[in-house]
Amino acid sequence: MSLKAFAAKLFAKRIAKKNTDWILNPHKAQKQVFNHLIRTAITTQFGQDHNFESIQTHEDFTRQVPIRDYEELKAYVEKIIEGREDVLWPGKPIYFAKTSGTTSGAKYIPITKSSIKNQVEASRNAILNYIHETGNADFVNGKMIFLQGSPVLEDKNGIKLGRLSGISAHYVPSYLQKNRLPSWETNCIEDWETKVNEIIKETENEDMSVIAGIPSWVQMYFEKLTLKTGKKVGELFENFQLFIYGGVNYEPYRSKFENLIGRKVDSIELFPASEGFFAYQDSQKEKGMLLLLNSGIFYEFVRADDFYTENPQRLTIKDVELGVNYAMIISTDAGLWGYNLGDTVQFISLKPYKIVVSGRIKHFISAFGEHVIAKEVEEAMRLAIEETDAEVNEFTVAPQTTPKEGLPYHEWFVEFEKPPTQLEKFCSILDTSMQKQNSYYFDLIDGKILQQLKVTQVSKDGFQNYMKTLGKLGGQNKVQRLANDRKVADAIQPFTT
Repeated sequence: MSLKAFAAKLFAKRIAKKNTDWILNPHKAQKQVFNHLIRTAITTQFGQDHNFESIQTHEDFTRQVPIRDYEELKAYVEKIIEGREDVLWPGKPIYFAKTSGTTSGAKYIPITKSSIKNQVEASRNAILNYIHETGNADFVNGKMIFLQGSPVLEDKNGIKLGRLSGISAHYVPSYLQKNRLPSWETNCIEDWETKVNEIIKETENEDMSVIAGIPSWVQMYFEKLTLKTGKKVGELFENFQLFIYGGVNYEPYRSKFENLIGRKVDSIELFPASEGFFAYQDSQKEKGMLLLLNSGIFYEFVRADDFYTENPQRLTIKDVELGVNYAMIISTDAGLWGYNLGDTVQFISLKPYKIVVSGRIKHFISAFGEHVIAKEVEEAMRLAIEETDAEVNEFTVAPQTTPKEGLPYHEWFVEFEKPPTQLEKFCSILDTSMQKQNSYYFDLIDGKILQQLKVTQVSKDGFQNYMKTLGKLGGQNKVQRLANDRKVADAIQPFTT
């Protein structure tokens, strides 16, 4: 064992011991975070506008701070952009993370000195937790690649502005800098296809041990590597041991990845966002991600079914239940208060608190009252792949409410790397799984309101070409998994076979 690997194992043991305290005392940890956030922000404009001085309990907080999304918080953010201090959090943020907005165009998410520190530590701890659990630290001796956005930052009235992944590139610890790829110059390339080609040149002859990124874009990198070298990724990188990912569910990609790699590798799922780092996979033996309860974020949860009702109940972790679909609401040390993240989660463990991401609160199909969510379609796809000989690159789902003939149905747009020998069987497995998971969908099929779902095949690289038309190829961008309308479906139609 190298000195570096030995030191990593010692450090991992120390961090694991440190984390045990808040994991075993989750309610205490969240109460401490809540009190710290409120006390720190009392003198800010937001704190004064919402009478933080009188807030003692969560009930006080819910009365005085409504749930907001970015558009409703935007007026405060614009004051920060103008140069004001002490608006949402004391002083000024040190960064704005730029993300795509919905109705307001680009979103500028504030990142403070304390919030970026928590993000960096959470990312580090995810890897250290893996080392502590498995005892495997040999990978620290190899090269590591993080497929991410450009680290070039703009200036917004004295505050640095960029994509979160680009901001994070400035915080790679010194002891990893020599191991890290690609080069700074390559990482700064904006065009994704050009960037991937340069990354291949820099990595194809290196000893890669860790690869990280959103699965769909890592897959693109793997495919290009295989095409250029004629070798499986695992043959090319004999010491490749760990895949780190976030942003989307890995399961629909797993079989394709294992085929590209030529063998299985361990993986760690992360749940980061511009607004904070919320959870990471803490076990190679169990599903789900450990919710981080001492990282400057106070969590609230609203049942997804009740979210759009007037004054929905806002729960803390002590009141959540297993298997319920919740919208996640956060208040953070970056000055986001009662903020609707947009993601939905389900708890799969309460001791410790572990979650899976189930979708987006605005991304569902309920054209007939079925309320299908991302977790359900992803599980159905996993089963269909597992039980057939198919390999899938990407997919999305939309309702077809006005078919030319027959009953309405759910239309699945699927880009196959390897189509199933029997497409009918593949469709049947998808549909049966959906009926088992979603009783409303079952009732609609059983009651002859809907017919069995249909699969429309997307041509090779169709989803990449679709994302390119949106200007969202690569980086942190993701294909929308499902929608309650035909906007994505109509846009992908030109790329179908």
